[in-house]
Amino acid sequence: MTPATDRPGLIARLREPREWDLAIIGGGAVGLGVALDAAVRGLSVVLVESHDFAQGTSSRATKLAHGGVRYLAQGDIHLVREALHERAAILANAPHVAQRLPFVMPGYHWWERGFYGLGLKAYDALAGRHGLGGTEWLSTRRALELLPGVQPRGLWGGVRYWDGQFDDARLALLLARTALARGALVVNHCPAVGLLHEGGRVCGVQVRDAETGTESGLRARCVVNAAGVWVDAVRAMDRDADAADRPEAAPLVAPSQGVHLVVDRAFLPGTHALLVPKTTDGRVLFAVPWLGKTVLGTTDTPRHDLAREPEPFADEVAFILGEAGRYLARAPQRADVRSVWVGLRPLVKPAGDEREGAAGETKALSREHQVVIGRSGLVTVTGGKWTTYRAMAEDVLDRAMARGLLPRRAGAVTARLPLIGAAPGRPLGEPPGEHLYGSEAALLRTLPGAERWLWRDAESQRGGLSEAMVRFAVRHEMARDVEDVLARRCRLLFLDAAEAARQADAVAAIVAQELGHEVDAGGFKALAAQYQRLP
Repeated sequence: MTPATDRPGLIARLREPREWDLAIIGGGAVGLGVALDAAVRGLSVVLVESHDFAQGTSSRATKLAHGGVRYLAQGDIHLVREALHERAAILANAPHVAQRLPFVMPGYHWWERGFYGLGLKAYDALAGRHGLGGTEWLSTRRALELLPGVQPRGLWGGVRYWDGQFDDARLALLLARTALARGALVVNHCPAVGLLHEGGRVCGVQVRDAETGTESGLRARCVVNAAGVWVDAVRAMDRDADAADRPEAAPLVAPSQGVHLVVDRAFLPGTHALLVPKTTDGRVLFAVPWLGKTVLGTTDTPRHDLAREPEPFADEVAFILGEAGRYLARAPQRADVRSVWVGLRPLVKPAGDEREGAAGETKALSREHQVVIGRSGLVTVTGGKWTTYRAMAEDVLDRAMARGLLPRRAGAVTARLPLIGAAPGRPLGEPPGEHLYGSEAALLRTLPGAERWLWRDAESQRGGLSEAMVRFAVRHEMARDVEDVLARRCRLLFLDAAEAARQADAVAAIVAQELGHEVDAGGFKALAAQYQRLP
């Protein structure tokens, strides 16, 4: 079932005088997960997102649905076990945008192959019946066969293991659309500008339609703050309401910045990803085939400003290129980078440590999530990782029900819930195309321009972006501007920023036809220039 996504209809529902069971602030992975879970349980749900769905952290991940090998090394067994089980749910519920992916961990010291292989066997054991394939020790020859492009000099073989990969922004869109189909109201480009209170309790959200400036008050029994790295700004709205100096007013988030560089597939051809578990400074390095390109990353750097479009630091870019050059036979240079993107992770701040910059080495902070219910009844969730979004959503609702903020409903309803379009898909290493639409590919082909390609992948001449895909993004995926299309419906901004800029005018013209008003491409071109710029 394709849900109705026309904006006038959504805004009309938003303005209806009623009380919702649940109002959610934030349209990233966790907020959308909460909306879907609550809707399936039969609760009335409204979600508002200030910009676009997954525009922040949830579209800037390393594209891995995984347990986290490095968290296992840190001894965070609970998080790894939970994530491995949730990985299985993602792959089962959205097979057109999430599949298993083989990794090779090369060894350049005699002891690494055996040592890391034993650790990955433990990773398999934690996955249990949800495992994706057994860990194998590889000879040097076999490692070179599976990982063409890896540095052969000094190679002592390697280890192959299996994890998951996904298209993060498209998965978030599927969550939003599936929630809509289940009766929830989800609206993007509609920021929460305040909280409503009665008798010292939160009773709703004041929202503004970013396109018209019109404000509406949404009354709700329970309000969930799922704004990611921006949760403390929403909590500040609650503090301002009664000016109380409450213990829960202390900041929850210690933001961490993750940088990714994208280069051509030629740097790491084949179907396997590369994982270096411990680089020169102890961080992890990935080289992952994704949508026809290779993603290099990631960094883990404390960041105290919360820019919507953060830029990389010079040392982060140097680190990724330098380490990639040590492990790839052909070392990527600055001129080879097609796109650079930066995401902010909402890591939970260490309890009792409120000093400026107290997070220090954010790579050591736990990826466990935290749910806080304030005295006003505002429910805040932060931390965690993309892979565990569904478990986080269950935890939020269970705690809200336990506190009497929501009527009790049975849980565990989304573990086996196929998302819209669910159908077996082609490997995500291939360029973007119709295969990412799953069973909705037939609907896509009925739209005007299904055979008119705006962009084709230069390396493979397969896949790409058609005129029909732009129309589908507006008609069925709630895209409102050029950035929504080229950044998150088609991932061209993340794959090749210069090419995305070249397509901006053509996309703007089609979006304008669909929306019935002029659409500017200038702002997107400026953004694309940022994604091309290295410090």
